[in-house]
Amino acid sequence: MSSKTSSLSRRTLFSGAATVGAVAAATAVLPGVVQQAVPAAPALPKPTRGGGYTLSEHVQQYYKTTRV
Repeated sequence: MSSKTSSLSRRTLFSGAATVGAVAAATAVLPGVVQQAVPAAPALPKPTRGGGYTLSEHVQQYYKTTRV
């Protein structure tokens, strides 16, 4: 009788299971990431005399955070 040794070791089995789990998790998360694209903010027109400072919403929010 010849004894057959399995080429599938415990380490190979766990490595394959981890790979399958990671691929399954990435596949489950990826479609949600693609669908949640954020629309770009509308571009403000350029000033005619140069400069370009505007008191926009994010600038006002910054000023609120710097108040003591």
